[in-house]
Amino acid sequence: MKAFVTGGTGFIGGRVAAGLRARGDEVVALVRTPERATRLAALGCTLVAGDLDDVGAIRRGVAGCDAAFHVAAVYRVGVPAGERASILDINVGGTERVLDAAIDAGVARVVHVSTVNAFGNTAGQVVDETYRRPDGDFLSVYDESKYRAHQAALERIARGAPVIIVQPCAVYGPGDTSELGIIVEQARTGKLRFVSFPSMGIAMAHVDDIAAGILLAHDRGRIGEAYVLGGEITTMRQLVTAAAQAAGRRPPRLSMPGLMIKASIPLAPVVTRVMGLPPNLRELIRASDGVTYWARDDKARAQLGYRARDLDTGLRATFATA
Repeated sequence: MKAFVTGGTGFIGGRVAAGLRARGDEVVALVRTPERATRLAALGCTLVAGDLDDVGAIRRGVAGCDAAFHVAAVYRVGVPAGERASILDINVGGTERVLDAAIDAGVARVVHVSTVNAFGNTAGQVVDETYRRPDGDFLSVYDESKYRAHQAALERIARGAPVIIVQPCAVYGPGDTSELGIIVEQARTGKLRFVSFPSMGIAMAHVDDIAAGILLAHDRGRIGEAYVLGGEITTMRQLVTAAAQAAGRRPPRLSMPGLMIKASIPLAPVVTRVMGLPPNLRELIRASDGVTYWARDDKARAQLGYRARDLDTGLRATFATA
């Protein structure tokens, strides 16, 4: 099989590309800077220089492919208002351009990597693929962008496009440089002094399990369906405790609840720099304080054979490579 992959230099996309190559598939990867895609080149991937706004490069990449995996996206919360248009163009416009190019090229199966964040705040519920959030109730620019990208995929499915959607939960594992990954690493090393937004609800899955689930969706998923790729249901406080304990550390006892962070909004430029938080404190609070991003993966387990290891096992495997 010949597969087109976006986001191949990223945390999840790199594993997807490696998984495809490991089973003998040919991979064509869209990369912004080929010189920085040495790992993909070493895997034997064909590199196409271009970004998600480069329709010509995308069309060259998907030409002659049997499958396409759209993994690339910008993931940041707490961004300045000036970055809104750029994030929407990458996450929504980029999705539209990739899906349309793949459809026009006659690609047989297209996997769009969405997120459980497309559900928004589940308000303490553990939801599934049938859940529909209130339209317009957005927590962040990222939240809005991934919801609209998800809708773009559904619109193309409604027109008969061979698209399958996967919705990963929060992801961790070796090489994670996201804000969540930094928190886990600080808990591992004992450098985390307090837990911000301790009640925020998340589901956590190891990156290798998510990548495997994405390939399973291509191989076994039903065209037109969405599949939650979930993990252990937890909270930020429980995640930090699990990470510290897996590393043999004492978890931090102090918490920084939302009310205390809200009181710091007038001093945001100073507070965010000192605490290592994103610059848009209001958006960060709205997307984190008392919010849950919980979803179940029963459908993916039953139809795809998806499995995610428990959090303790996954964290210990992650730290074994540190």
